[in-house]
Amino acid sequence: MKNFAILSDGTVYKNDRHFRTLEKKLAREQRKLSRRQLIAMNKKIKLSESKNYQKQKRKVARIHEKIANKRNDFLHKVSTEIVKNHDVIGIETLQVKNMRQNRKLSKAISEVSWSEFFRLLEYKADWYGKTVVKVGKAFASSQLCSSCGHQHKDVKHLGLREWTCPGCGVHHDRDVNAGLNLKQEAERILASSTVGTTGLA
Repeated sequence: MKNFAILSDGTVYKNDRHFRTLEKKLAREQRKLSRRQLIAMNKKIKLSESKNYQKQKRKVARIHEKIANKRNDFLHKVSTEIVKNHDVIGIETLQVKNMRQNRKLSKAISEVSWSEFFRLLEYKADWYGKTVVKVGKAFASSQLCSSCGHQHKDVKHLGLREWTCPGCGVHHDRDVNAGLNLKQEAERILASSTVGTTGLA
């Protein structure tokens, strides 16, 4: 999850890991909160009346709020920049819920907030008179060579970040190639409409 998004022109939006940056601090403060809860319970003091517990609870809440604010600010900046600079945005329909079932990736996937990002893209595109094209989840954007169309199934493995097409010999960056394929598929979907494809992302 190194990058948050990559456009077909190679523009990279790095994954700004807001949660990871504050994760150690949050974990430390949550442990303190648990200890203070235990102390209050042992003393038979209601949590609502325990000053130390309530003070620590507010501290933990502030860290959560800081993480949420940073994440939202990042999502708004990226979505606004993409919408303002492109007439049509082609995006892959991701099954985020299913992707979270991968225990190695679930935390990172939850952190990037793709679902919220897609929501922002759609409403801002509508606001600015732009178009969002959703490309179906069955479309093999990563596996197809954007130059010749050859499908290289080995690219299913996420560890393969670069590959050379056995069909035409073109060397690909996995994510940039996927972006190009999504652009081409979005163009195909829009081919029968009156919407132009200038500035397609």
